Amino acid sequence: MMTLVIGGSGSGKSGYAESLLDGYAEKYYVATMLAEDEEARKKIGRHRALRAGKGFVTIEQPRNLAEVVKSLVKEGVVLLECVSNLVANEMFMPSGIVPEEVVAHKVLDDICTLSEVVEVLVVVSNNVFEDGICYDETTMAYLRALATVNTGIARMADGVTEVVVGIPIVVKEQ
Repeated sequence: MMTLVIGGSGSGKSGYAESLLDGYAEKYYVATMLAEDEEARKKIGRHRALRAGKGFVTIEQPRNLAEVVKSLVKEGVVLLECVSNLVANEMFMPSGIVPEEVVAHKVLDDICTLSEVVEVLVVVSNNVFEDGICYDETTMAYLRALATVNTGIARMADGVTEVVVGIPIVVKEQ
């Protein structure tokens, strides 16, 4: 079973996603954020503190999501946080920028692989294109890749919930 939890920055989507896994004894938190600056380190620290004592085993996997399958127990329970970071990490490589179509295809394939191995997968992602601003072409390519990935996950998912100002709104019923 796969659920997509989507929302804006600071919407409460992470807390809601974690609550979907309450009651499961063994669960994994697959973290995709790279701690490249102070802001990222603070966000990572806040998320670690919020899930402390909730029984998650954290796996840091900022790229190549399919590799995490080796670390998981079959029929496991996984929270993947956050697709927007994963897409950025796969697109903006140290060797250069990867084309949006390649990134979207890879990320969707990796999520599909993960979903086939685990019993429950909760995927967290950010909304895109809601601010109405036209950015430079590189940023627009990232936004298009993320939109493609979000759409693909929503199609694959059994359920989709958007979190708006802390309120979960079911978009696709499980």
